[in-house]
Amino acid sequence: MPTPSMEDYLERIYMLIEEKGYARGSDIAEALEVHPSSVTKMVQKLDKLDYLVYEKYRGLILTPKGKKIGKRLVYRHELLEDFLNIIGVDEQYIYEDVEGIEHHLSWDAIDRIGDVVQYFQEDEERIKHLREIHRKNEEEEKSSSK
Repeated sequence: MPTPSMEDYLERIYMLIEEKGYARGSDIAEALEVHPSSVTKMVQKLDKLDYLVYEKYRGLILTPKGKKIGKRLVYRHELLEDFLNIIGVDEQYIYEDVEGIEHHLSWDAIDRIGDVVQYFQEDEERIKHLREIHRKNEEEEKSSSK
């Protein structure tokens, strides 16, 4: 399995290719807020591990293995964003929270979170009920801290 850093690269490369049709080193560096030299080193590692094919000055393409992992990593990220949104995490925190937890969960945990997300998405009333619980708990917190 790729390291968390490799996962970040594969996820971003996959997303760039899906959005633009290609992923340049400069785009990857900008998206991940790293130096282009770091991108070159990581892309070379990913090439050696058969996640992508990198040709200097020509760009890169994901191998079937890289595409599969990239797609799964994007799914994981989006699923965790959906989950945090459903449970009422403030929108301003969701991206950073996902970045903080996504590499620390097993794929079994991700699959179970997927079940929970599906459960709530299948019936909007469940989400409304959860939000009502959230609102009541916040009111109780405010009144008890006075």
